[in-house]
Formats: sequence, C-alpha cells, structure tokens
Amino acid sequence: MRAGKLDRIITIDAYTAGEPDEYGNSVPGWNGFATLRAQLVSMSTDEYLRAYGEISESVIVFRTRFLDGVTTTHRVGYEGRHFNIKEVKEIGRRKGLELRCEEVRS
Repeated sequence: MRAGKLDRIITIDAYTAGEPDEYGNSVPGWNGFATLRAQLVSMSTDEYLRAYGEISESVIVFRTRFLDGVTTTHRVGYEGRHFNIKEVKEIGRRKGLELRCEEVRS
C-alpha cells in the first residue's frame, strides 16, 4: 500500500453507553476510536424499489492501513457524513483493511 494514495482522512467511531447525565442515566453515543488516512476506492449511489417504497443507497469503499479491532459495529466519518461499516476485509497479512460502508440516513 503506497502512502501517496492515502489522501483522505477518516474517523472510526465506536458506539458506547456513554457518561451518566444529571439523573444518573447513561446517555449512549458515538465516541472516536481512531483517525486514519485512507484511499477512497469507489463511491456509488443506487436507487431501487423496496417493499416500503423507492430508496437510494450510497455505498463507499475505503482502503486504509491495518488497525486491529475494527468491526461492523463501528462507523466511519468522512467529510461531515457518517457511514455504517457493512464489511471489513483484511488486505494481505495485516497490511491493510478495505471498509465497505453505507451512508447513514437521518
């Protein structure tokens, strides 16, 4: 993996129970897990019909250096947008990761 191709900066966030509020209840949220340099491999938007209507889905693939512990329970932040990780593939023998992500719709 060439360093020059890693021209984007992404953040990996982990969902946590969070800190208790003034009433003692835990407030869940996303906290930073890692900040990485990555390569944007592909980005596409597909529109199709589902049982509940027409939807559009944005899929994006990032390649980055290997980081132990990244799973599909994490999400990626990139350019102010958030993407759920749908698939994590190891490249080589702990050389890199390929993250296939889907945009979070709010």
